[in-house]
Amino acid sequence: MPTQRQHHWVALSTLLTREIRRFIRIWPQTLLPPAITMTLYFVIFGNLIGQRIGEMSGFAYIEYIAPGIIMMAVINNAYANVASSFFSAKFQNHIEELLIAPIPNHLILAGYVMGGVARGLLVGIIVTIVALFFTKLHVQHLFITLSMVILSAVLFSLGGFINAIYGKSFDQIAIIPTFILTPLTYLGGIFYSIDLLPEFWQQASLFNPILYMVNAFRYGILGVSDIPVGLAFGVIMLFIVGLASFALYLLNRGTGLRH
Repeated sequence: MPTQRQHHWVALSTLLTREIRRFIRIWPQTLLPPAITMTLYFVIFGNLIGQRIGEMSGFAYIEYIAPGIIMMAVINNAYANVASSFFSAKFQNHIEELLIAPIPNHLILAGYVMGGVARGLLVGIIVTIVALFFTKLHVQHLFITLSMVILSAVLFSLGGFINAIYGKSFDQIAIIPTFILTPLTYLGGIFYSIDLLPEFWQQASLFNPILYMVNAFRYGILGVSDIPVGLAFGVIMLFIVGLASFALYLLNRGTGLRH
């Protein structure tokens, strides 16, 4: 007889496989647009504008912004995958199948988050390949690079899950990425060093979690960062624990799921 642990493993692996197949099946909508968009970033900001800016922190401008552009793609796609997938499950009324199945809520959460991480990492690999056509990337600290990109994908997958729980329409799902995620991304040090900002805005930037992700990831690749790397990991882990606990609390209460 299969044990409970084996049942749970089958449930988790099935949910993860479904999530991966979902975004692979619609790759023209999920994988191709980020590659095109990030290519435009490299052409416009890297080649055209970068030639006028020159160096930043001792690196060519296109080389300096490459880690940030990669991280931006990972963040956006990890978030979008979970938000759209879980909300679609609510909208199409097949989320009830999961809720009544003998699957712990933490495994449901883990399955969706792992699906978001998978899409974020795959898009990150695609954008990295695109970046190599424009500049050279020599990874200085492999462990920091990999761990930070995974933790960032986990964090924003959790954010997408919470957004989907509260969302009541597709318009509401688009509000957070448009009015919160996009501004935080552009103000997260992707295209500049915060050392260039006035003192007040440097301090204000420290409240932006994306700043810590981008700088730690940039440190892993280039070896430079505006933020202590240890602090960056601590902040991201704190956010992950907080959002995971909150998401599980909402799932256990049935917020937005039971009427």
